[in-house]
Amino acid sequence: MDTTTAFPDQSAELHSSGACALPDWGVIRAIGTDAATFLHGQLSNDVSHLDLTHARLGAYCTPQGRMLASFIYARAGTDEYWLACSADVLAPTLKRLSMFVMRAKARLSDASPELTVLGLVGAPAAAWLGADAPAHAWDKLDQNGAVVIRLPDSGLGDAATDRWLWIGPAVQAQMVLAALPALDAAQWQRLEVRSGVVPVVAATSGQFVPQMLNYELVGGVDFKKGCYPGQEIVARSHYLGKLKRRAFLLSGEAAMAPAQEVFWSEDPAQPAGVVARTAIDGTRHLALVELKIAVTRSGGLHLGQPDGPALQMLPLPYALPHDAETA
Repeated sequence: MDTTTAFPDQSAELHSSGACALPDWGVIRAIGTDAATFLHGQLSNDVSHLDLTHARLGAYCTPQGRMLASFIYARAGTDEYWLACSADVLAPTLKRLSMFVMRAKARLSDASPELTVLGLVGAPAAAWLGADAPAHAWDKLDQNGAVVIRLPDSGLGDAATDRWLWIGPAVQAQMVLAALPALDAAQWQRLEVRSGVVPVVAATSGQFVPQMLNYELVGGVDFKKGCYPGQEIVARSHYLGKLKRRAFLLSGEAAMAPAQEVFWSEDPAQPAGVVARTAIDGTRHLALVELKIAVTRSGGLHLGQPDGPALQMLPLPYALPHDAETA
């Protein structure tokens, strides 16, 4: 990989490909001989068998199965793990996780002052990463003290939308930003929403069981890994009953915000769903919204109140199971 390559005029304008800082992300470091065992017993996805060439998406849940936080995590060494999450849930999540370490040989800390999170998109980033650039979702590359994680596709079918999460030392992050065009942060948010992967933020913490955000469809739940907080509820939702709620991609003319309610025209007396993640797409707004599956088959959807701005359904980049689409 040639880390000296620079692209011209990178400070003059923002681009749809390149690199941008993600200050709304933070990183928890877990280190120690029991770090993997401890995390394996806390998250919805496997940790014990995680190798150095892959990353994971996982949920941290209450005993009732509600997601307090979500992580993209990877091994950064033999007994060291980096867990990236929304910065606004990091402190309470770190505090809660630390309460359960007890006698385990594991130490958790906020690594955000040391580690910066960047978003990389498109051909310039692929060229800079070189032939070893992770090519498939959740593939991971170790790169000069940093980790690079391939994120799921947006479904737009264009190489310019290929995305990676870069996590590494702050000084090195500045070198990456200098070597690549300045990515428009709005473009990053668009691709995040288009990917159909929903992170938990402070406004939505504690509201969703992982399947309500399609986590088992995007690699965020391992049903064979054993116990973790909320595992019984998550497993029961998977094995014993048809899900009533899912995450869908919606579009509208009005701005949307996480935790905002969505109403259905055929039952306006109560909310039909909750906005979970948002982005701007040109003159329109996008959102991943947790909805009752039944409301997607008829009637209209409205933002904020029964007669609020109209919302339209857009396709997700992955299929929802047919057996989950029965109310």
